[in-house]
Amino acid sequence: MHSPSKTERLWFSHMLESESSEDRKLGTEERKRIHDVLARSEEFDRFLQLKFPNLKRYGLEGGESMLPALDGLFSSAAQAGVEHIIIGMPHRGRLNFLTGLLKYPPSALFHKIKGGSELPEEYGAAGDVISHLTASPSLQYRGASKPVKVSLLPNPSHLEAVNPVALGKTRAKQFALLKELQRVGETDCFPGDRVMCVQLHGDASFTGQGVVMEGLGLSNLPHYTVGGSVHLVVNIGYTTPASSARSSLYCSDVAKMINAPVLHVNGDYPEDVQRAIDIAFKYRNYFRKDVIVDLIVYRRWGHNELDEPAFTQPLMYEKIRSRRSVPALYEERLIDENVLTKEAADSVRAEHKEFLSSELAAAASHKPGSALSIMQGQWKGTVWPASKQAVWDPETGVERDTLKTVGRASVTVPEGFEIHPRLQRHVKHRLSAMETGEGLDWATAEALAFGSLMLEGYDVRISGQDVGRGTFSQRHAMLVDQRTEGVVVPLNLALECDGRLELANSSLSEMGVLGFEYGVSWEKPDILPIWEAQFGDFFNGAQVIIDTFITSAETKWLKQSGIVLLLPHGLDGAGPEHSSSRIERMLQLTNDPYTFDTAAEPVNVNMNVAFPTTPAQYFHLLRRQVKRNFRKPLVVAGPKGLLRLAAAASSLSDLAEGTRFRPVLDDPAISDHGAVSRVVCLTGKLYYDLVKERQKRQLAGKVAFVRVEELSPFPFQSVLDVLSRYDGAKEIFWLQEEPRNQGAWSHVEPRLNAVLERLGRSEALIKGRKEDAVPAPGIASLYAAQQKRVIDAAFDGLQ
Repeated sequence: MHSPSKTERLWFSHMLESESSEDRKLGTEERKRIHDVLARSEEFDRFLQLKFPNLKRYGLEGGESMLPALDGLFSSAAQAGVEHIIIGMPHRGRLNFLTGLLKYPPSALFHKIKGGSELPEEYGAAGDVISHLTASPSLQYRGASKPVKVSLLPNPSHLEAVNPVALGKTRAKQFALLKELQRVGETDCFPGDRVMCVQLHGDASFTGQGVVMEGLGLSNLPHYTVGGSVHLVVNIGYTTPASSARSSLYCSDVAKMINAPVLHVNGDYPEDVQRAIDIAFKYRNYFRKDVIVDLIVYRRWGHNELDEPAFTQPLMYEKIRSRRSVPALYEERLIDENVLTKEAADSVRAEHKEFLSSELAAAASHKPGSALSIMQGQWKGTVWPASKQAVWDPETGVERDTLKTVGRASVTVPEGFEIHPRLQRHVKHRLSAMETGEGLDWATAEALAFGSLMLEGYDVRISGQDVGRGTFSQRHAMLVDQRTEGVVVPLNLALECDGRLELANSSLSEMGVLGFEYGVSWEKPDILPIWEAQFGDFFNGAQVIIDTFITSAETKWLKQSGIVLLLPHGLDGAGPEHSSSRIERMLQLTNDPYTFDTAAEPVNVNMNVAFPTTPAQYFHLLRRQVKRNFRKPLVVAGPKGLLRLAAAASSLSDLAEGTRFRPVLDDPAISDHGAVSRVVCLTGKLYYDLVKERQKRQLAGKVAFVRVEELSPFPFQSVLDVLSRYDGAKEIFWLQEEPRNQGAWSHVEPRLNAVLERLGRSEALIKGRKEDAVPAPGIASLYAAQQKRVIDAAFDGLQ
């Protein structure tokens, strides 16, 4: 009744009050199905406790009604025509769910419990713990014309972190399906009618984890809605009492922020649970909004089976341990009502125990099947990144006339559409660059990358805060009519192609939105998915997604992703929180080898980290993301001051056919390499400050600036090739504007020294700011003095 919508309140009144008790009764077969699901769950937990007493299995004892809830939901969805269900859930009851409903072979689980791998060993994956295992079966339900595919996503131990990923994957699947339906002329289908997101939560994490709020906040936004998610809160209690775990009466109260309806149901009554979940599904399908089912149950054990909850909750656990189990109570009820005989009930349990015993015996010979389902279906045509077929450095240049066409299209203004007067200069500059082929700034190169990919059939989605215009008012990929506030996306308007550009201006969220975009990247290999932070270090609000998904999903779960993180980076006097993308953290998260030995062939690093200094380099990086025959995350330390810097401009010839990204850029001002006495290796926008100072000091030809544009994988061979030209240089060192304990140095040091060792040179030193607790000072005079010392360090002692 908290809903402000009278329509929704009346809908619930009718739904809940119009049925008689006879109408609500389930049939005999449905009740037997509930018993079967509950009994097998209980026997499964008992079997694991008997055979693996020291295992943390996060069993479902006390919360067994979760399974008939999900079974009923899948049945209702399948009968309504839903074809795909994407699920994000934590660990509680996961093993019961996998083996009980999702057809995960118990032999595979037992093999994993005994120390085996869940993944084919030839891929060298690290794998994950048992409570993160996955399955994606197709389930056929009575009354449904088609099976429904249920995909349980892999997840980290960070509770709720998988939920925005599930949302993103759901939306991407919905719109891929919509595109396909439109192609065959079916235009009246709502995407959510075929694909649904289901999120499971624990009561404590639903209240305590902020990403839940972020996900709810996305639920009705135009670029993030999935037509409603069904949320099942398994209210199982936590080892902290509710009085210390939340400030609201119900754990589900946080959902009131979006006026989502909440159905509270007692898990002791499985038939009521199925009715609640059926009503929730009907609401979601009718109103296309999120709905919450608060399943009130309990946990018979503590946080895990090895925990003793009576340490802190003795009275509650005295009551819990005196209770008969939910499956036993329901079984008794069915026997009393002559729905089930005692012999039949015993037979269900005995058969399942016998089945589990046979599966345990088969565990020793279990061999994990192909886990590379990601390279089937829409991923067909991609290869495993570590395989010999992987093309790491494809040609990414584009025919010159195509670039001009895209460039003009990117600033096409419809007739009668009134753009902001200050954007006339933006349009004029881009059209001029297309005519002359010179002076391409960062936003122009980006638009050319987007448009050229769209012409090749790829979609592009860029998400973040104010991405339509760009944080620094540089992009203007969408235009707003100054009279009507109508919006157009010129590339979509003017390019006649299948590819689309989606500019997803987001809520002020990092973790939720980045998780969402990551989910999109899991679903679609034919999309360039980008998340742009307002400033580089704002990513740290999404650190969980980066640590547990982006950097490690390939080795944990054999999952590929082409996600791009654009993180504006560079010290320019903006203070501690607007200067650094913490590139040192990103580099520390890579598995880039220290040694030179692997440089002869591509190294399968877990992600690429680049700090490009020209628009052309950025153009090639973006196109490379989808022109490769595999997918790999990319972190770009992006520009701020370089966005409009004339010295950093590129030409069309830098983007034309035959060109590609170059991981190392030699100094273009050096004609006589042998005359150079000092080589300064560096990365990023500092280069332009140094070039300007070199000209001022009239030291051209004496000091060279070598830019390492890609830091992971470290370009050993390219660095060697460039530095070997400077055989007369007396010294080679690394210079950075970031403090010494930050920036790229800790990553570069052993790798650059491996190159110098090959050249017979002594180890490189670092010059720049001293170690600091912040990326940059907030006092302008202090920043200026520090920056001057950094610049001076490149030239000290040179005449």
